[in-house]
Order: sequence, then structure tokens, then C-alpha cells
Amino acid sequence: MPTFVIVGAGLAGAKAAEILRDKGFDGKIILFGSEDHLPYERPPLSKDYMAGDKSLADFTVHPAEWYREHDIDLRLGTGVQIIDTGGHSVGFDDGHHEHYDKLLLATGSRARHLDVPGADADGVHVLRTVDHAAALLSALTERSRLAIVGAGWIGLEVAAAARTRGAQVTVVESAELPLLGALGPEVAQVFAALHTEHGVDLRLNATVDAITTAAGGTATGLRLGDGSTVPADLVLIAVGAQPGIALAEKAGLTLAAGGVAVDESLKTSDDDVYAVGDIAAAQHPLFEGRVRTEHWANALKQPAVAVAGMLGDPGSYDELPYFFTDQYDLGMEYVGHAPNYDSVVFRGDVGKREFTVFWLDTKRRVLAGMNVNIWDGLDEIKAIIRAGAKIDTVRLADPEVPLSELV
Repeated sequence: MPTFVIVGAGLAGAKAAEILRDKGFDGKIILFGSEDHLPYERPPLSKDYMAGDKSLADFTVHPAEWYREHDIDLRLGTGVQIIDTGGHSVGFDDGHHEHYDKLLLATGSRARHLDVPGADADGVHVLRTVDHAAALLSALTERSRLAIVGAGWIGLEVAAAARTRGAQVTVVESAELPLLGALGPEVAQVFAALHTEHGVDLRLNATVDAITTAAGGTATGLRLGDGSTVPADLVLIAVGAQPGIALAEKAGLTLAAGGVAVDESLKTSDDDVYAVGDIAAAQHPLFEGRVRTEHWANALKQPAVAVAGMLGDPGSYDELPYFFTDQYDLGMEYVGHAPNYDSVVFRGDVGKREFTVFWLDTKRRVLAGMNVNIWDGLDEIKAIIRAGAKIDTVRLADPEVPLSELV
């Protein structure tokens, strides 16, 4: 009987186990997770959970009985320490090994560390797991002073939730705008204005020299590079995620683009090892080079392609990168991939935050699109991106021209 091992019990790992059984695989499935919780989705941690609108049960992938009913050997609180590709086994701290015929890596990411004095003080938080979120949420009150280091998606979503709860929030960001790397200056301005209007103290072009502490070792705020200070009761370090590639690297798998190099079928440099989610740096049929994104959509959809390959019927993962956010009264969906765009086209009312924005290359082809408080047209945006054709930017910017006519 073949044994398939999945390392990483998050959404991607749980979906892979589910799809294996749905596809009729009757061999042994072992799913290893380093956390003690059942597999769960992560986006709600900085959104609905932080806002108090959802509990862990609401975004747990399957209840415990589902794994028993589907004969999934789920081993929580168990971190794999080594992969022996030659011997087809994974190993653990106690010297124990488990054999695999096929291996799927779904090891996700961890929160990046901030290397400054005071980073390990009491009252300093990161946000990657539900335990992290619960600790932050329990400490946050309407009178809290929260200092957030980093104006990326996690930092801004927590800032919005904290302001909604009545906390005072300061966000410190080294770039000139929040989300600058993700969206570019044209759209980053929208998020800067949004948070300023909701009372967030945005400190841009600012660096953190230290997290200040009291005599007992509890964080009291930040000391910035210009010598100024930010008093705080709580500090959240939100300076990005570190892909969990250590196992793959030690195993000698090929790395690329900050992750594990995989082909279109999500197979690694070893024929019996596949990788999905945050760590997968995949050859994408629509984009040049490899695409690696730390998005929920990959964790949800990549397992189906990886499982097909593991079962001997390799496919091609060609889904467009997708992510979403909710901050105050702004909701948005982004699709595509535009790390090196040439121009931006807005469509709709930016002032009212009801618009669509497109990122184009030098040939006037749409690379990515984002709807802000507009809940239709995403399929048309995807079709425009996939078409890869030169676009009439005047018509693209005109809300009276249906997007379907531009495909």
C-alpha cells in the first residue's frame, strides 16, 4: 500500500488530503502539522477574527471526526526535521522516520523577525498563527496604544481592526507609502488616505532603532531612527513573512524566487516531491519567470494540481494570483501579477473608493486588476489578463464601456 506524506497541516495540507480521498486514493495518508490546532485558514486572523466576528471553529477546514472518517493519519504538534529524498522518508527529533512514496510540502511561512533591541520583550507580538492572534486580541482594549511596525497587508488589517475597537494606533513604515511594494505609489496613496482618515498615525519613511522597555522587560513603545519615540502598550511586528523552505533546502531541493522551485505541475526537482502554497515558486504559463505568492488562493487551489501529479496524471497550475482585503469600509479583490508594471489606469470614482484599477506593461497589456468596493467584473478582468492583448486605455478607463467588450 503506497504512503503519501503531507508536511504542513494548514489549508493547503488539509485540502490535499481531502482531494486525495476524493480522487479515490486508498493508500496511507499522513498529515504532519507543527501546531496543535486542526488545520485552519489564515486570512481571518487579521480580519474577521481580529474584529471579533469569527471564532477559530468558523475557519477550521474540517472537524476532527472528518480526518478519522476519511482515514487520514493527522499528527498535530509534530514538526518534521529532515527529509531523506534518497531513502524516501521524513525524520523527527527523536530519531523516528516515516516512509513515503510521494511527499507534498505545504510548510507555509513564519513571521519575519525584527532584529532590533527589545524585539523579544513582553508585549511584543507577531501575527501568523491563531495563538498569536488570540494573544494580541486578548491584550487589545479600546484604550490600548498599539504600535505596528510595517504597513503591509497584516499591519494595515490589524490597524483597521484595532481602530474599530477604539485603540490608538501608530504604524511605522520604512517606505514612503503603505503597501508600496505590493501596489505601487498610485494605489498605495488610497490606503494611506484611508488610514489617515480613520485616525491612524502613519509614520512613513521611518525606521525603528529599538523597542523600548520598562525595567521589568515589558515593551513601552518604539524609538525611531530620527530619535523620536512612539509610546505604546503593545507592539506588533508586521514586517513580512519568511517562507518555510528550510526542510527543502536541507534536502537539496532546488530553490528559486525565495521558495522551492516547482514546474507547472508543482513538482520539485525531485520526482517524488511536490510543493504548494507560500513556498511554491512555480513556472506559470502566463507570466515570465517564476511566480511565488503568499496568498490564500494558492493554498486553496494548488493542491488539486499537485495531487494529480502525485497520482500520475500531471496537470498545469495556471490560476491567476488572487488576494483580498477588508479594511474599515474598503473591501477589495486583486487578481494578476504585476511586479514590474509600466502604467496604471483607474476606472470609476477613486474619491468615493468605488473603482477598478489596472496595471499595464509597456505594450499596454493588462497584468493585474483590482476592484475596490465593486463586486462584479472580476471574471472579465481575468479574461482581459489572460488575453494578453494590447488594450485601448481610454475605453478601459470609461465605466460606461463594459469590460466584456474589451476582452
